[in-house]
Amino acid sequence: MLSWLAPLLVLGLVIFVHELGHFLAAKWAGVYAPRFSLGWGAPLWSRRRGETEYALSWLPIGGYVRMASKEDETAQVLEGGGEAPEAEKSRHWDEHSMIPHGPHPIPADRWFESKTLVQRLVILLAGVTMNIILAVVVSTGVFAWYGTGYVPPVVDSIVAGRPAEVAGIQSGDRVVTIDGTAVTRWEEVLSKISAAPGTSVALELLRGADTVRVTVVPEAQETTTAEGARVVVGRIGVGVKQDVIRESVGLGEAAREGWRATWAIAGNVIGVLGNLLTGEVSVSQLGGPVEIARSSVAAAQNGMENLWSLIAFLSINLAVLNLLPIPLLDGGQVVLQVAEAAWRRPFPRMVKEWYARIGFAVIAALFLTVTFNDLKRLVLGWFGG
Repeated sequence: MLSWLAPLLVLGLVIFVHELGHFLAAKWAGVYAPRFSLGWGAPLWSRRRGETEYALSWLPIGGYVRMASKEDETAQVLEGGGEAPEAEKSRHWDEHSMIPHGPHPIPADRWFESKTLVQRLVILLAGVTMNIILAVVVSTGVFAWYGTGYVPPVVDSIVAGRPAEVAGIQSGDRVVTIDGTAVTRWEEVLSKISAAPGTSVALELLRGADTVRVTVVPEAQETTTAEGARVVVGRIGVGVKQDVIRESVGLGEAAREGWRATWAIAGNVIGVLGNLLTGEVSVSQLGGPVEIARSSVAAAQNGMENLWSLIAFLSINLAVLNLLPIPLLDGGQVVLQVAEAAWRRPFPRMVKEWYARIGFAVIAALFLTVTFNDLKRLVLGWFGG
């Protein structure tokens, strides 16, 4: 039952950390932040500490930090959740969230725009930075707690008629060397075989107490990479024993593994985005909120290691996507701030409004697309399509 709460816990943590980054940076820079909310919409719960109201809102698909802005001399939402200009006079206006300044103008030196370019960029990039830190910390914790794991290169099954059977490889054989290079993990075997479609590969096998040498020619097979690209690799038609060997590591090694894992995830995400631009990956392959929820439940059911790994993965996804130069995202706001600095004055309000509208349209279109993909996969799964 608790596994069904995993989507809220996973997304809540990743988004909370992101918004916390913006909030802490705003406080550091002296920007007045009257509200810090996890979720959008009307608050279900709120509590005031000092000049900031902390809220848990009813729609748990995001969050925001409200910051004082010169634009309306009251408060600007950096990332969604904003009221319309007339909201101050409507019944929806929460004047208590403006304490200690109430309905009075915010002091000019507390505006977001009053800060230096460097301070504004720090605020804008703090969310992404916190997501990267979260991913590194979580990945480090996973390696420190669970250790590193690998699958030994022991053959479990042979597919009839495929290169492995033709070469004389048998179930139970352990691969010792490939082309004279010693191997101890199945991923090393897979890497070398994959890189040699149609090329002879010399294998040294341990069969019981005997050493056997064979030559196998991997057949070419098309597959999809982690970045979503279609590539041709070598395959020989064997299954491997899924007996994971665990090795404990110290905190230092865990930190190094966590760092490497984090940037490997980032590289995959960037690769997918690049392949989307070149057309190698279709938008129909992207997943959205339903897929995230499904993956969260599945990860929780498969153990805490999988759940924490998913948190690291989603945290890096959020970081990379927020760096895209799309209006309303952090990257788009960075572009706007730098462009205004280069122009040496703020852009007209109309320009900023259209810039925001374009960003909203792009994000809405992307959200609808990935949600449609999710529902399509869900329906096809139900009906066996």
